[in-house]
Amino acid sequence: MDKARDIRQEVSMTPTHFASLLASRLCHDLLSPVGAMSNGLELLADEHDPEMRAKCMDLLHESASATANKLKFFRLAFGAAGGYGDSVASSEIRAAIDGMFIHNGRIELNWMVVPEVLPKPATKLLLNLALIAGDALVRGGKLDVGAENAHGRIELALRASGPRILLDPEIRATLAGQVSQEAVTPRSAPAWLAFVLAQSGDAGGIQISDPEADYLLFGASLTKP
Repeated sequence: MDKARDIRQEVSMTPTHFASLLASRLCHDLLSPVGAMSNGLELLADEHDPEMRAKCMDLLHESASATANKLKFFRLAFGAAGGYGDSVASSEIRAAIDGMFIHNGRIELNWMVVPEVLPKPATKLLLNLALIAGDALVRGGKLDVGAENAHGRIELALRASGPRILLDPEIRATLAGQVSQEAVTPRSAPAWLAFVLAQSGDAGGIQISDPEADYLLFGASLTKP
């Protein structure tokens, strides 16, 4: 923890540089569904068989839905999050996670968020941790997401379990505050954002389960505004 705080004091990520990292990550994640839409349109233009055209339309619909879901998620996780208010409805947060990971049936969501609204910092921290946990479920599995108000604080907990869990050492080190800004990449930018949010104010950082565990567990606590 001391090392993490030392890094926070010594490193100042410029807004422009960090925005470029997040933009690169967003573009990387959108490339596949947008590329699939482009391919589908090309096939549709040259295809006259009704059955094949129907398949092309299914591909376009699936890709457009995936693109919209990712954009909704990234808007809350990286962007202004829910407009100009200070809080975001829990239902909107759940819908973002559903669209990002749950709609394809590969991951099962267990939602245990008690507050009806969460402050924006807690929303961003929760979503970025959910993004990392969901990505770690490389063969699918279960994602438990919980949040509650306790003693003037917002307690967040996420647990990922499945047949194979893979948390990149780069991501783990970033969440733990063991890297400097020079080591942050577009891939680890969400972890850096989560680390900064969890270090703000008197927050105690992010608790992470041991690498040897057969599950992935994140915990964080933020002061309630």
